[in-house]
Amino acid sequence: MFKILHLAALAGCAAIMSISAIQPAEARIKCNGAYQVVRGQGQIATPYCEDEYLARVARGYGVRVSGSAIRRSPARKEEVCRHIGHDGRVSGICQPYRFDSCSNRRC
Repeated sequence: MFKILHLAALAGCAAIMSISAIQPAEARIKCNGAYQVVRGQGQIATPYCEDEYLARVARGYGVRVSGSAIRRSPARKEEVCRHIGHDGRVSGICQPYRFDSCSNRRC
């Protein structure tokens, strides 16, 4: 009886160790600039990655902002875009917030 319990305990430990050795899937979004890297589909434009990229470019200009702050506040996004929206890297992202955009007036 003792040997059976001992073998069962060893088998249980082995099963737990094998389960814990399995790496969980990484759920973090991966961005390449303003595009999300999607396995099997390449890169697609997503609001999350665009906001992260806008924040990164803005920090290069000395603006203290995070992607999270831009996502939480459309007013903050507009403020950042009015400040740095002329930069070609983010002009597409900021087009709706710029006064000099053709979308805001007739061209």
